[in-house]
Amino acid sequence: MQSRVCSPPETLAPWLGPPGLVAGVDEAGRGPLAGPVFAAAVVLDDSRPIHGLRDSKRLSAQARERLHDEIVEHARCWAIGVAEVEEIDRLNILQATLLAMRRAVLGLRESPVLVQVDGTQRPALPMAVQTVVRGDASVPAISAASILAKVQRDRLCAELHARHPQYGFDAHKGYPTAAHLDALRRHGACPEHRRSFGPVARALRGQG
Repeated sequence: MQSRVCSPPETLAPWLGPPGLVAGVDEAGRGPLAGPVFAAAVVLDDSRPIHGLRDSKRLSAQARERLHDEIVEHARCWAIGVAEVEEIDRLNILQATLLAMRRAVLGLRESPVLVQVDGTQRPALPMAVQTVVRGDASVPAISAASILAKVQRDRLCAELHARHPQYGFDAHKGYPTAAHLDALRRHGACPEHRRSFGPVARALRGQG
């Protein structure tokens, strides 16, 4: 069954456009010091409900993996967009995040008439965009997108750990924890570190 905009929740601005597919969008990886930023776009299928959707940060890793596979199997369509480290350093993290979101939406097999994005920033898209503060906790399609983006990025961090075990990417996922900052001081930056981020820039100056 096609997802339609009929009666939006009271927390959202009224949607007066034509009925059609609605996509939820969220990102993972704005805050870390290393690796790409991921975004996901999801159009849910009303005839195949997915139970337990919520903000990915409030789920255990095991629950996220289970829901990730269920979303991939049961959603009407979904797509992942990525902005690489070079793009983050060249554009800045906000613009790179919006670029990843745009890539995710444009990668959907079916084009939505409305895109609901977690937060307050709008990617440039050829269809209507609605921002929803805390949407990952209140809009199921955005919750689903947050889960896909988080799992995809965590899997990338596992690959980074295999290549650079001295940094501990499997534990901190690239975030600036005390252990990560200490590893940066001791080992300097690896190719996947974001050079435009302060702690990484300081580590590079220390290397020099």
